Amino acid sequence: MMTPLIALVRRDLTLFFADQRSVIMSFVAPIIIATFFGYVFGGNGGKTETSRIPVMVVNDDTGDVAKQLIANLSAEKALDVKTVSIDDARTAVRKGKATVAILIPKEFGNKAGAAFFRGENKPEIGMLFDPSRRMEMSMVQGILTGQIMQTVSKEVFGGKTGQVLAKDALAGVEKSTGMDPSTKSVLSGLLSSVEKLNALNEKDKADGKPAMSGGLSTPYTLREEAMMSGNGVVYNSYGHSFGGMGIQFILFMGIDVGIGVLLARQRGLWKRLRAAPISRGLLLGARVLSAAMIAMLILIVIFSFARVVFGVKIEGSLLGFIGICVAFSLMTATFGLLIAAIGKTPEAARGLSVLVTLLMVMLGGAWVPSFVFPQWLQKVTVLVPTRWAMDGLDAMTWRGLGFNDAIQPIGVLLLFAAVFGVVAVWQFKWEIDG
Repeated sequence: MMTPLIALVRRDLTLFFADQRSVIMSFVAPIIIATFFGYVFGGNGGKTETSRIPVMVVNDDTGDVAKQLIANLSAEKALDVKTVSIDDARTAVRKGKATVAILIPKEFGNKAGAAFFRGENKPEIGMLFDPSRRMEMSMVQGILTGQIMQTVSKEVFGGKTGQVLAKDALAGVEKSTGMDPSTKSVLSGLLSSVEKLNALNEKDKADGKPAMSGGLSTPYTLREEAMMSGNGVVYNSYGHSFGGMGIQFILFMGIDVGIGVLLARQRGLWKRLRAAPISRGLLLGARVLSAAMIAMLILIVIFSFARVVFGVKIEGSLLGFIGICVAFSLMTATFGLLIAAIGKTPEAARGLSVLVTLLMVMLGGAWVPSFVFPQWLQKVTVLVPTRWAMDGLDAMTWRGLGFNDAIQPIGVLLLFAAVFGVVAVWQFKWEIDG
């Protein structure tokens, strides 16, 4: 029995490597695409420079506050700020050349300073944004809020405008008749203190002494720590991208397996094989074994390239990594047989199988990590085998987790392989119907 099995497997491997285009697509294409995605998402250790968000600023205020605000925004590493006219700003955002346009109105500095004390008549900053880039727009909003607070408070508590604003605000409070007396007293004391502080700052400046004019700032520093398993483990986005592209192109190879079976049946090869002492189980088993071996070889070549060129390491369990690769390879092989069993003709099967494969790749997190999906979609993706393959490969590579974290993905992938295989054998027909 083993001799026919080995002969059939050798035949499949010979046919695979004889097709140069198939070999190139299976090995070179995933390496090229994975390299691109890995670079885009940060590279090795996040060393790749991220692109800055293009921001247009339309400034109708000639005061110092607006000028300082624009200077502070321009100093932000995440932003690429340009001052333009309102027409240019609208055109840039409409055409997608800018994410956001910030519109600073006239008298913004004076009104913002007055509103800082009174909370009334707040100036309105306009914001034009590209609706397809809401996430970046939210980021710009957060940066803008922080810079406005710092810039306006700096002017209020140390600038020339602040002296005038404090006096005006104090006069307004003293003239107020509807304010609670205790509140009026406290607020008057606060404004008087601000007025005195500004006077002292001006005196220090005149005497050549350092003045307190930094404005309000964030009352903390941030210490960032990437959570990785083990010391010295650095996140390498190439690990995820090479896993994702490997899974995608191996699934496409699985489609070719199914289409190849359909073509052989269409040409009458399966009918002739029935005359030989070969059972259907042996014949399909040989096809599964050869396809799984090819899939395993592709994964080995892809991750070997990633290791040598981009430093992708198996930071977790090597045994777990091998187990996930074997389980996914078997799942892909039985997926190909399922295509052959269900498909009527090669042409009809190819279109449907490509669609199913792309959906599995997308939902499995091969293109982008599944944690960026909405919560409801993340729950749905547990029904997709590629999700388990990606989570398993991530766990064994850049996450650096142990073998216990590979057991569940391996089990689920083998379960999918068994279900696909049973259905394929059950539904497989030696000849085309009709």
